[in-house]
Amino acid sequence: MAEIALTGVNKLYGGHGKAAQVLVAQGLDKAAILERTGCTVALRDIDLVLPSDAISVIMGLSGSGKSTLLRCLIRLIDPSSGAIRFDGEDITRLGLPALRAFRRTHVAMVFQNFALLPHRTVLQNAAFGLALHGVKRGDAEARAAAWLAKLGLGGYERAYPDALSGGMRQRVGLARALACDPDVLLMDEAFSALDPLIRDELQAQLLDLQAELGKTIVFVTHDIREALRLGAHIVVMRDGRVEQAGPPATLLSAPSSDYVARFVAQAAASAR
Repeated sequence: MAEIALTGVNKLYGGHGKAAQVLVAQGLDKAAILERTGCTVALRDIDLVLPSDAISVIMGLSGSGKSTLLRCLIRLIDPSSGAIRFDGEDITRLGLPALRAFRRTHVAMVFQNFALLPHRTVLQNAAFGLALHGVKRGDAEARAAAWLAKLGLGGYERAYPDALSGGMRQRVGLARALACDPDVLLMDEAFSALDPLIRDELQAQLLDLQAELGKTIVFVTHDIREALRLGAHIVVMRDGRVEQAGPPATLLSAPSSDYVARFVAQAAASAR
C-alpha cells in the first residue's frame, strides 16, 4: 500500500515568496502574481489523492507543472507550502537523513533521458541502485540480471549503454528501478523520447508488469493517448493547477472544462 495524498501544495519560484503566497491565497492568476512580485507560480493549491497499487498519470502541456509536481513527491524540489503524505506520513516534515532513507527504501524513479552511466555495463547499471542500498555485489547482480531477462535484455549484461537502442536503454533504467522493489515508481516522460512503435511496446510491457506487480506508479506525460492507455487515474494539469482528476471514463464522458474536452477530442481524433 502506498497512497499518496497532497494537501494545499504550492511551489513558487522567486525572491518574494511570502508576498506571492498572499496573492495566491487571494486568488490572483499566475500572470498577475508574476507582474507584482516577480515570482513564478509553478504549483498552485494542489489537493490530490493518487491511489495505491495503480498507475496514476499526470498529464498536461509544457509548463503545466506536471514534472514539478512529480519532483515534489520525493522533494527533489521542495514545495513552498502544503503537505505530501505517503500512507499518512508527511514527507515535507522529514529531515535530510530521514528523507534519504525514505527515498532509498520506498521510491524509485525512471527518467526521460535514461540516466545510465556510460562507463558501466548494462548489468552494472541495472544493479547500481542495489549497490547504493548496500546489497552485496553478487546478490545485486543476480537480482538485476533477473529483471533484465524479464524485460527482454537477457544476453546484453556485458554490453555498454552506447551499444543499445533508446528503447533498450529505457528498459535498463526500468530494470534498475524495479530491482530495488520500491513501493512507488515515478516515471517522468519515460517514453517520450522513443519512436512510436517502441513507445507502444514499452507501454504494453508496463501494463503487463503492473498487472503482475501491483505497484503504485506515477507516470508523467504530455500525450493524452498515452494517459488514457496507461492510467487507472488521470490528473490533467494547467498553469500549475489541477484541471480535473479521475478515472479515464470520467474524463471521456464528463470533461470538467473546455480545456479537458479539447484533450479528449484530440484522443478521439487520433483513434479514427
